[in-house]
Amino acid sequence: MKIIASVLNPVRFLVVAFTCALLLLSSAFPAFAIDSYQSDPTEATTQLLDIQAKTDEAGKAPPIGLRKTQKETNEGLNEVQGAADIDKQKRPENSQSATSVEENIKNALGKITGNN
Repeated sequence: MKIIASVLNPVRFLVVAFTCALLLLSSAFPAFAIDSYQSDPTEATTQLLDIQAKTDEAGKAPPIGLRKTQKETNEGLNEVQGAADIDKQKRPENSQSATSVEENIKNALGKITGNN
């Protein structure tokens, strides 16, 4: 029994030391994302103001009919937003080269097991 206890004490110390180091590092460096893209504060203001103006008009007007709703919806993403930022949206037309989750998992397992 003393042999097992003498082996477990250093292992227990290493586990505690590793856990403390991990907690210290994770709290010391929480925001690595700060180096990511920083947008300009005035970016997209014009689009937002146009959307807000259309929203205000829609709120003041009586409910619109089905035909007008369909017409405006077919022009973009929806009747208020129109085509604003449509190039940033993910949809089937611009996602043909994307890999599925299943393919990503198969590739990762292939790399791990060495069966590429």
